[in-house]
Amino acid sequence: MAQLVPIASIVTGVAGLVGAQQQYQAQKRAFAAQQQAIQQQEQAREAQLRAATDEAQRRRREMLARTIASTRARLAAGGVAATDGSSAALLSGLEEEADEQDAFDERALALRLSAGRRSLLEPTGNLTPFIRAGNQLAAGLSQSFRSLLNL
Repeated sequence: MAQLVPIASIVTGVAGLVGAQQQYQAQKRAFAAQQQAIQQQEQAREAQLRAATDEAQRRRREMLARTIASTRARLAAGGVAATDGSSAALLSGLEEEADEQDAFDERALALRLSAGRRSLLEPTGNLTPFIRAGNQLAAGLSQSFRSLLNL
């Protein structure tokens, strides 16, 4: 009988190790499934943000085309050519303003995506998104500053 006690304790120990290993594998699979679900949600969120930005850009371009057409019509009705002097400057200014707004929206989208949040106002406990967003903002501002110096 005394010989069976050590064997029973070994069997019990092995069974405990096997159970712990199975539990670890189950937790590992659950964690992997959770990470995959998070990644899919993140991809869907990015696609949604990009679609919204593209739609806003499309609407802005349509409005710009209507504004330019009506401005040209008013200039032509007044007997002024749309390709000369201040009328050309007015039309090019409208186009530049739309391009600047598109660039701003692209930078804002890049900041939101780099921060990994729907909005930069959402709180997180991690400073990495802020650092990444700050670096991209600094790069965008330096690019804008360089373009202002080229004027």
